Amino acid sequence: MSINLKKGQKIDLRKSNPGLSTIRVGLGWDPVEQGGGFLKALFGSGKADIDCDASVFLLDENSNPIDLIYFGNLRTRNDSIIHTGDNLTGEGEGDDEVILVDLDKIPTNVNKLLFVVNIYDCVRRNQNFGMIKNAYIRMLDAKNNSEIARYNLSDDYRGKTALVVGLIYRYDKTWKFSAIGEGTNDTGLNDMKKNLERKAYGV
Repeated sequence: MSINLKKGQKIDLRKSNPGLSTIRVGLGWDPVEQGGGFLKALFGSGKADIDCDASVFLLDENSNPIDLIYFGNLRTRNDSIIHTGDNLTGEGEGDDEVILVDLDKIPTNVNKLLFVVNIYDCVRRNQNFGMIKNAYIRMLDAKNNSEIARYNLSDDYRGKTALVVGLIYRYDKTWKFSAIGEGTNDTGLNDMKKNLERKAYGV
């Protein structure tokens, strides 16, 4: 049975799933309806054309970035983490972007996987996460596609241009997930990386 998490909650991913190895991490969101009139005429469907990108920072125990998996670098060298591709609109049902994580293959120097979502070209397009609804992250056992846990990001993210969604991290001999759901004013992955060095996302 899937666990619905709230902001700040943590779970042991293997407690109810002994032997769990490969996780399908699905991230989703929908553009907010913009109403009628000029905006509907401009965007056609009444929904803003927002390109959200899901990425994962690989961090050491001190939260220093080791690698980054995103639409421009879809997999690690040993295929322990694979991004399945970029969704340009967020339209439609189900997960918008999926990242596969093989926990048993993750190098020993990687202690944390920080999942983030940012809006591509947000400054020029004057877009923020107040224009996005139904954002979530969920984790499934890739072997049988059963959902382990889901976290719906329900905060008000108006004015925010990036989201720190959640963290998968080593804990003793298992892996845990922490629901973060923090909005930031970072305008891209380079900004997010710099801020990681100033703010360690702990466990």
